Amino acid sequence: MKQTAAIIGSGMAGMAAAIRLAVQGYAVTVFEANSHPGGKVTELHAKGYRFDAGPSLFTLPQLVDELFTLAGKNPRQYFNYTQLPVITKYFYPDGTVINAYKEPNDFAQEIQRQTGEPAENVMRFLAKSKELYDLTAHIFLFASLHQWNTYLNIKALKTSLQLYKLDAFRNVDKANRGWFNDVRVVQLFNRYATYNGSDPYQAPATLNIIPHLEHNIGAYLAEGGMHSVTKALYQLAQEVGVKFEFGAAVSIIVVEGKRAVGVELNYEVRGTKDDCIEGVNEKNNFRSGYDIMISNMDVVNTYRKLLPDLKEPTRITHQPRSSSAMIFYWGIKKQFEQLDVHNILFAKDYPGEFKALFTEGTVYHDPTTYIYISSKENPADAPEGCENWFVMVNAPNNTGQDWEALRQTTRQNILAKLKAMLGEDIEPLIETEDLLDPVLIEQRTSSYQGSLYGSSSNNMFAAFLRHANYSSQLNNLYFCGGSAHPGGGIPLCLLSGRIVADLIKKRHK
Repeated sequence: MKQTAAIIGSGMAGMAAAIRLAVQGYAVTVFEANSHPGGKVTELHAKGYRFDAGPSLFTLPQLVDELFTLAGKNPRQYFNYTQLPVITKYFYPDGTVINAYKEPNDFAQEIQRQTGEPAENVMRFLAKSKELYDLTAHIFLFASLHQWNTYLNIKALKTSLQLYKLDAFRNVDKANRGWFNDVRVVQLFNRYATYNGSDPYQAPATLNIIPHLEHNIGAYLAEGGMHSVTKALYQLAQEVGVKFEFGAAVSIIVVEGKRAVGVELNYEVRGTKDDCIEGVNEKNNFRSGYDIMISNMDVVNTYRKLLPDLKEPTRITHQPRSSSAMIFYWGIKKQFEQLDVHNILFAKDYPGEFKALFTEGTVYHDPTTYIYISSKENPADAPEGCENWFVMVNAPNNTGQDWEALRQTTRQNILAKLKAMLGEDIEPLIETEDLLDPVLIEQRTSSYQGSLYGSSSNNMFAAFLRHANYSSQLNNLYFCGGSAHPGGGIPLCLLSGRIVADLIKKRHK
């Protein structure tokens, strides 16, 4: 008889863990409160426009591919992706425009042309970023930080002898000012701290590992948008035998002794019993008998909502949260040749923006604005002659701010910024509009306070203060997703699913 596993949440990490466990021979059931899989990696449709609702930049696609090869499938029969010739186009208030070409040397030469910053400085920085990755990835990304065997090997020993190279005692900004002379280039590379919701003026310079993923390894666009990754993984999961119950919000993890043995479900939250597979206990919606339990739900809400009688690890759950986002989905009745797939319109005062986010808890009045236009490469995502704009600014996590006022003010500030930089009033061109903010993120994905990446990385010990991928109190409970190790974003969530599956394979033979 097969061993059984229950997974709470069908985000990237939950689906990755489900696929891996099914391949290992487990009978896996995924409980999802929403009516669809994917967590934050979903899509919107309106008036002929299609929008990726969440993550938009695709790095380390091999982590998706390996799930298919693990199951004996050809990933190219499920989804495809292409490398972008220009990763991001950067616009500065002084009129400078920098194209981040996919080839590192071309990118370095472009920076030299536009700013005067020597190209060799950029190449040396990217080489340092690769060195950081090579020194740390096998410990901080691909393995559990909370297992002794992670540190008892030759690779870990070599890293321990080179700890001084990790640059953990300076913040990102200070380190980048040491690498570059031009403040625009410093600002460009400071931005990478936001990839895990952190502040470059506080976060350790070890985070300079992030540019390596984008510039040395590569950035890609999934054909059909990022949601195509969700659809592909969902199809694969079903093919390997994973069962999904949608509209099935877990209200309690049932504990007996030192084991999580079942779940109680609430079908009144985001769905109905009709959305779910057969086998519902009509009396109390109780499922039991699981050998393994995995939470892909935010760690804080897992403890406070699903495990109220279990001791909360407050040292972990009280860590400062990452930033969030405010996103406007605009169908634009025009095409803008000066924009690319990924665009950044920088704030003039970058330190001021992060002070607003992390000290004042508000959206800055001149926010750095990211515009993602998938229709540049996927024309079917917008009507002919139009573009689908995913317009995002950094936002604080939700601590009770007046979000209605912030939505209105931020919208007007973004429109003013766009008019100044593009030379045209955008508002009359908006044919359809939708919104996502920290409040809605929290409601739709159970991310505590609407933070995108769990806890922030604004101190040098942050990596060790993320929750482990397993429970220290229940011997069959595991954690994956953006609030657990190794962190948020599609690649790290996929890695957390891998770490959990590997731990289960070793511990529950």
